[in-house]
Amino acid sequence: MDKILNNRWAVKLLALVFALLLYGAVNSAQAPTPKKIGESFFPTSTTDEATLTDIPVKAYYDDEKYVVTGVPQTVNVTIKGSTSAVKTARQTKNFEIYADMQNLSTGTHKVELKARDVSKGLTLSINPSVTTVTIQEKTTAEFPVETEFYNQNKIKDGYSPEQPIVNPKKVTVTGSKDVIDKISVIKAFVNLEDVDQQIEKEAKLTVYDSSGNELPVEVSPSVVDITVPISSPSKKVPFKIERTGSLPEGISISSIETSPSEVTVYGSQKVLDALDFIDGVKLDLSKIKDDTEIDADIPLPDGVKKVSPETVKIKVKVATAEEKKIDNVPISVVGLNKDLTSDFVSPSSGRLTLTAKGSKSAIDKLKASDVEAYINAGDLNEGTHEVKVQVNGPQNVTWTLSRPKVKVKLTSTDTEDQPASTNDRKDQKDQQDPSTDDNGQGEKSKEESTQDKAKKESSQRQRVKEDKKEDEASS
Repeated sequence: MDKILNNRWAVKLLALVFALLLYGAVNSAQAPTPKKIGESFFPTSTTDEATLTDIPVKAYYDDEKYVVTGVPQTVNVTIKGSTSAVKTARQTKNFEIYADMQNLSTGTHKVELKARDVSKGLTLSINPSVTTVTIQEKTTAEFPVETEFYNQNKIKDGYSPEQPIVNPKKVTVTGSKDVIDKISVIKAFVNLEDVDQQIEKEAKLTVYDSSGNELPVEVSPSVVDITVPISSPSKKVPFKIERTGSLPEGISISSIETSPSEVTVYGSQKVLDALDFIDGVKLDLSKIKDDTEIDADIPLPDGVKKVSPETVKIKVKVATAEEKKIDNVPISVVGLNKDLTSDFVSPSSGRLTLTAKGSKSAIDKLKASDVEAYINAGDLNEGTHEVKVQVNGPQNVTWTLSRPKVKVKLTSTDTEDQPASTNDRKDQKDQQDPSTDDNGQGEKSKEESTQDKAKKESSQRQRVKEDKKEDEASS
């Protein structure tokens, strides 16, 4: 043994043997198990097989001149070859399946499907490998586009679609003549579920024959723009101009005209039923120096979807301002609870003086009967209150009050009845003894009544004079 180890060639030979054994041990896991006795222990080249599905088919023909039908969109391909080549082909699918019809004329033909760009060492089988195709000359025709609504029963209550607007109205269809002849309609579909306003959308087109079957043709454009106006319950209502600011000194509004005088509002029927007019159309008087025309926005009331038009024109004419004083204007009490009575404390007469300011034509026509001064007692309870005086009068006339507020006393009518007055007792006595009228007592009562009336009128005039002096002193 020592001799062998000391022999250089013997050591080299042993090293070679051990190297070969080690190489075989490392690769034995990857080497296929020998199927027959005598097969090599070392790895050899192996083959593999796989079937690929849905491989697209490319059709080659003169597509500007012909239409071809019958070429399958996809086929199944079985590949065989080395394990590495099959694995690569499965991952990349770097080959093409095609049908070559470039040299074929119109008519029906059997065409073999072929493969190219196949990796070296691979073999392919195609299923189906042959297809029957029909080649026809290409035909082009124009057709109108129809719109079809669906879920129309689910549109919001009170709303309905109007005539749709399609752009373009017509499209070009390309296909074989026999297919073109079968075209019955080209449709775009629009969903109306929960719709309550105008629809603007793009819609894909579908071509149908008379039986409702979809036809395989080219459509250009294949997508169209559709606008569907949606009508809703509507109502015409007037609008109220809200004046803000003050006119420059020395001028007054002669007239105000609006165009239009009414606007149309759209919304649910419930909202429309509760709407009588639109408030809040702004007119800034401080910006008016002479005759002018202003565009004013119409505000959108709560619950209203749309108002048309959205703006109105306000034409304002102005004139030199003049004034007119109206004395002894009675103050009405409105909104008084039926269980209360009212008495004016200040002014005790329940009257005041108004100064009207407006154009000459408006002032010349103004009469005391055109003016109403009032206070609103709707929210007042029993007691003494200071209340703002409001004025109703002709349009385009402004008012200055001798006093902006008055004091009024409200008394409950539920208090105990007071004892009858002397006059009341006398009236009762007269009713019990009607014969006194024959003795001249009736004439005496009439005379006393006339005197009482005169005293009341004199007292009323005196209170008016005192209120007027008080107004002048306060001003």
